[in-house]
Amino acid sequence: MMNFLKKSKAILFEFWGKSEKSSDDEQSNDIDAMRFVVLDTETTGFDYTNDRILCIGAIILQNGMIPIHDSFEVFIQQEHYDQASAQIHGILKECVIDRPTELEALQQFLEFLGDSVIIAHHTIFDITMINKALERNGLPKLKNKTLDTAVLYKKTLLVSNLLERKENYSLDELADKFDISKKDRHTAMGDAYITAIAFLKILNKLRNKKELNLKQLFK
Repeated sequence: MMNFLKKSKAILFEFWGKSEKSSDDEQSNDIDAMRFVVLDTETTGFDYTNDRILCIGAIILQNGMIPIHDSFEVFIQQEHYDQASAQIHGILKECVIDRPTELEALQQFLEFLGDSVIIAHHTIFDITMINKALERNGLPKLKNKTLDTAVLYKKTLLVSNLLERKENYSLDELADKFDISKKDRHTAMGDAYITAIAFLKILNKLRNKKELNLKQLFK
């Protein structure tokens, strides 16, 4: 077991070394050529210290396409469960699912992620939950660049005193706005897919306004 842990951490530290090499020049590349990983987490709650990740779902977005066959989903062994949140995501402790340990799940996820740009809805929550899990396992935080569809969506809205702009827009609101099916809502893979489609719709709206590159998305 100790050899496995040492090997796992060696792989992960190699990953972070590669991630730190990204530069501003890379961000100016064509958006379609960039490899994005759109992700979502299902958790026991919203407390960064006490709650835990139960599932990570992630899909690749590149060249305006989503290769569904090349996706990632992992359910994680946890001791802490919450009855209230289970009613939303449906992940129960008694479910018969092959669940790796948190460290093993993180290793699998990071190998899938690579140095891709991360996209999520309300990114700070998912990234913070993942970083807390990394910290518990003695590993550094993610170094990947991130984009938030909740923030990007507001860039598509008209600026007018006649229109009311909200501070935050939910994933449900984006799905309704862009006519995206919510069939698998509140599953990690389902929410990642909705977020990916919403991101593509947002890009189309932003491109209608002006020429767009990756660097501009981070402004």
